[in-house]
Amino acid sequence: MGFFELLEEREWLLADGATGTNYFKNGLGAGDPPELWNVDHPDRVRDLHREFIEAGADIVLTNTFGGNHYRLMLHNAQDRVFELNKAAAENARAEADASGRKVLVAGSIGPTGEIFAPVGTLTIEEGRDAFAQQAEGLKAGGADVLWIETISGQEELQAATEGAASVGLPVVATMSFDTNGCTMMGITPEGFAGLASGLSHPPAAIGANCGTGAAELIATVLGITAANPDILVVAKANCGVPEFVDGEIQYSGTPELMQEYVRLARNAGARLIGGCCGTTPAHLKAMRQALEAHTPGPRPEIAEVEALLGEVSALAKGNAPTAADSSSPRRRGRGRRGASAGRHSPLEAAAAESV
Repeated sequence: MGFFELLEEREWLLADGATGTNYFKNGLGAGDPPELWNVDHPDRVRDLHREFIEAGADIVLTNTFGGNHYRLMLHNAQDRVFELNKAAAENARAEADASGRKVLVAGSIGPTGEIFAPVGTLTIEEGRDAFAQQAEGLKAGGADVLWIETISGQEELQAATEGAASVGLPVVATMSFDTNGCTMMGITPEGFAGLASGLSHPPAAIGANCGTGAAELIATVLGITAANPDILVVAKANCGVPEFVDGEIQYSGTPELMQEYVRLARNAGARLIGGCCGTTPAHLKAMRQALEAHTPGPRPEIAEVEALLGEVSALAKGNAPTAADSSSPRRRGRGRRGASAGRHSPLEAAAAESV
């Protein structure tokens, strides 16, 4: 059973939580490439996948956020793209297959870290080739779907979706709206919905990940679903807000806050829901319990989001219509293709190269 077949059976699927911020607890050093662990420490990689699956994850993302040519070049590992991505998918596949239930393996594809032309020098064609190379390794290792995440610009989104689509797997794409309700390159949630639908290879699902906290991410989901009520939407929020405490990054989100977040995400129209930075297996277990017990409610107002999750930026409030502004139904995203369908915050970037 693949990605689309599982979605036909289920109203929602729970994606996993953080990768890099959980690896820190197991010995990953700041600035070290976690992708090398796929070969050097596969037991640690598989342990985290297993913990998330046992907590209730229906989708586990591979340890390949920085697994493209340009990111690996920073560690003199650019010639190991296929090897590391294939190993990562194999690690996740082994734990998914051993779970005794259907768990999807999503091949994580993060940004190149380069600036695309015309502002920078990387061309769309060069980016597309790099993403295709990564996608080939992920497919060879057994990925069910390719999961593009934390994208901020139009050119990189185009390159990533074209490169990922070249291997024939379903493609999911999320952007990070971490600059007052926009991506770093100025794209709004509504703009993303329109942009995705106009791509030569529209993703099967779009949404948001990372960002500045759960409240802002719910506002983003409201903007996307208002712009396109029929699209399949992803919500993968950070576990609260990152803060420096005694020289280390800590996240403010409790399991109870993440339970409120998943309920609001469902009511806002998301069907693929998970956690990003700071989200542990304990958080995910609480999120699963909340989703299983949840009875769908009305589309949330921003005031409700702020009361339960915290403040939303002024621009994001403008991007998130109230219930009175949108008559679209709560059950969204039955279609298989959207519409016809950077890095993390500065605090996170200072400490990690992978979610």
